[in-house]
Amino acid sequence: MSRLKNKVAIVTGGARGMGAATARLFVAEGARVLISDVLEDDGAKLAAELGDAARFVRHDVSDENAWHATLAQAVDAFGGVDVLVNNAGVLMFKTLAETSKAEFERVIDINLVGCFLGVKIVGQHMLGRRHGSIVNVSSVDGMKGANGLGAYAASKWGIRGLTRVAAMEYGHKGVRVNSIHPGGIDTAMGNPYAEARAELNKRYAMVPLQRVGEPEEVARTSLFLASDESSYLCGAEIAIDGGMLTGQYYVGFPGAPGI
Repeated sequence: MSRLKNKVAIVTGGARGMGAATARLFVAEGARVLISDVLEDDGAKLAAELGDAARFVRHDVSDENAWHATLAQAVDAFGGVDVLVNNAGVLMFKTLAETSKAEFERVIDINLVGCFLGVKIVGQHMLGRRHGSIVNVSSVDGMKGANGLGAYAASKWGIRGLTRVAAMEYGHKGVRVNSIHPGGIDTAMGNPYAEARAELNKRYAMVPLQRVGEPEEVARTSLFLASDESSYLCGAEIAIDGGMLTGQYYVGFPGAPGI
């Protein structure tokens, strides 16, 4: 397969979960990938698995200098960067009343400021080349309310707004910026207690597809946005959520499962 032939991508948070699935798929589709993460062992292992088409760099996305260094490494290893997937993020479950200012700021720094720095620094590189695709990973919680996820939801709503502004400022200069909004995905972050799939799926019984998502399903959407197949998408918001945002079933009403 060669949907990303001759393209170079940076995937943040690429050591595991959705990021690792994205890195694997991008390499399989012909791209060369710089895997960025703070998880050094996992990231180095994945890069070794993928061979000459991949490199790993330790990268704290909330650090502006680290972004410049990561971009420089990508350019040095592979040439100019064509694709950025801003996937790095953290999740915290706490009510607003229980969340400290420091905790709130940490989530914002990684999820939102990290995304901003990628859009700014790698985006400027792309603008100089007059082409590129940026995929910002938001969440369904960037499109709805969610109890216990105040800091996380705030950061993901911010990514949504940032994406739209970047799409307007970058689109007419050849750089497309879009956001994706995963729902429940079976990753270490989305399934922290490593529940069995059958048990995990029960949590999604009220969602139209009635199951948790796979990291590869998110990766395939990022692949589409990274490729030239999505050449007329800019500022788009794509939910990968099994229908969660569409609505949840009223048990016993016509059209519900089993009725």
